[in-house]
Amino acid sequence: MMKIILKTMSWILIMVVLSTGSVFAGAWTAKKGAIYNKLTFNIYDAEKAFNDSGDKNEFPANGDFSDTNIAYYVEYGITDKITVLGSVSYKWLKSEDDTIINKTTGFSDLDMGLKYCLVSGDFGVVSAQALVKIPELYDDDEAVALGNSQYDTEFRLLYGKSLYPFLPGYVNIEAGYRLRAEEPADEFRYLLELGIDMTKKIYGRVKLDGILGINNDDPILDYNANPTATLNYDLGKLDLALGFKLSGPWSLEFGYRTDIYGKNTAAGDNVSFSFIAAY
Repeated sequence: MMKIILKTMSWILIMVVLSTGSVFAGAWTAKKGAIYNKLTFNIYDAEKAFNDSGDKNEFPANGDFSDTNIAYYVEYGITDKITVLGSVSYKWLKSEDDTIINKTTGFSDLDMGLKYCLVSGDFGVVSAQALVKIPELYDDDEAVALGNSQYDTEFRLLYGKSLYPFLPGYVNIEAGYRLRAEEPADEFRYLLELGIDMTKKIYGRVKLDGILGINNDDPILDYNANPTATLNYDLGKLDLALGFKLSGPWSLEFGYRTDIYGKNTAAGDNVSFSFIAAY
């Protein structure tokens, strides 16, 4: 009965998110009533994995893992200082090798959070963010796991600074701790980001997005045939994006992400195409 209630609540949260619109960059909160929507089509593929020593090795038996998904992200300004945010994705997962092919399709975890501006000035902006990962949109017995089937709670500090007038861009730095319920290890999460406006219509962004497992659980490489859903891992991702501002609130963005270091998780590459609307 409780699971049915939680699933119903999760779907209600999704509908609330979709009805308001997805988020503003980094530490900055949205103005009251402002909405940032981002709908992204991702194609991720991995033929290798990082082992416990951080070395890349081929999957056994010519193995390959792919995650094709459509992800939606939203931020909405409740006040100038408080922003509600959320994200959800629908995935087509496939794990195969010389002996078997496993596939799973469905929604993954739902993320819901709040971001609060602590202080802002000429030095930049400092914000705090709280987020909950809700695993109620999928079953925990799929052939390829859509998630770890447990709740996560994350607390994060964010700092952002405009580079104007030296450069038409910004820097963003984030650090947080994710409490992972049940079996998975907790995580320290960090992000370094640089964004530049190349012209009035074209912008670029580079990010180092990192996860460090706290080692309060034993590492497991394969989790229901999904090597990205392991219980204890490290991962560093280099994320590059090129965006084009169109008329009105619309933008298009092309992205490439590669896993550059890690332990006990997949080592792959992701290409993406995004539609963005900011009102």
